[in-house]
Amino acid sequence: MPFRALALPCLIFAAQSQISAAQTAPNKVVAQSSSNAAGLSYADIADLSDASPLVAQARIGNIIKLKPEQAGSVPAGHQRVYVEANIVSLIRGEGGISPTVTYLYDAPIDARGKIPRLKKMPVILFARPGARPGEIQLVARDAQIAASPAELERVKAILSELVAADAPPRIIGLGDAFHVAGTVAGEGETQVFLRTENGAPVSLSILRRPGQDPRWAVALGEIVDEAARPPAPGSLLWYRLACGLPEALPARSVRALSPQDAEAARADYQVVLHALGPCGRTRSGR
Repeated sequence: MPFRALALPCLIFAAQSQISAAQTAPNKVVAQSSSNAAGLSYADIADLSDASPLVAQARIGNIIKLKPEQAGSVPAGHQRVYVEANIVSLIRGEGGISPTVTYLYDAPIDARGKIPRLKKMPVILFARPGARPGEIQLVARDAQIAASPAELERVKAILSELVAADAPPRIIGLGDAFHVAGTVAGEGETQVFLRTENGAPVSLSILRRPGQDPRWAVALGEIVDEAARPPAPGSLLWYRLACGLPEALPARSVRALSPQDAEAARADYQVVLHALGPCGRTRSGR
């Protein structure tokens, strides 16, 4: 039976179930063209990878444009389409994946009102399983990106970090901060404990010595030792910190400190944020 004949009876159901799930998920985003994937940052790819129980390389087959009454709420400048794609390889997914999958995608419209040429395009899909066999749900409207060799390697590298046994946990907030002033002016040490999603201990330590630039490190464990270092830029630990730390120490973190020690702890925390630099997210609509 032709693809169109099979797909059309499912379109309204798919629009209700798949897209509504994507719209209500955390970190909602507005769709972007697959051709824009080259501009995605490390943090963008890490966000998508971290949210996706399924990541697959695929090649788009058939596409059907949904009528307005079938599509539901679609962002301005986009056309919702029903996609059938052939899986080239499963990059992440414990339960496997069907050789052919279907999903909904909000394709950007150009100045002429046309969508990009998607058929036969190699793509990377960031998704979760759908309600029925062979259906998937993109985790965000822009969770289909062009599958260039470089992008494939970057996605695989990030996923390898995410699933490693010693992967740094998600940061969900800041715990207590402590500061000890030194015996001479300009000397001191601050320690800030982080709250993590799985309860694993993570802490920041900042050391000041007279006449030297402040030094800081992050420890993934109960004990801060000489091996603790700042994270390498563009690593998963860097991403967890740069994209997960708040902009300032909250009052509750320094509630037990004297005013002078609290001010020193706040200044030392800013040393860490400055060294990490911006998170670098570029996806719109977050």
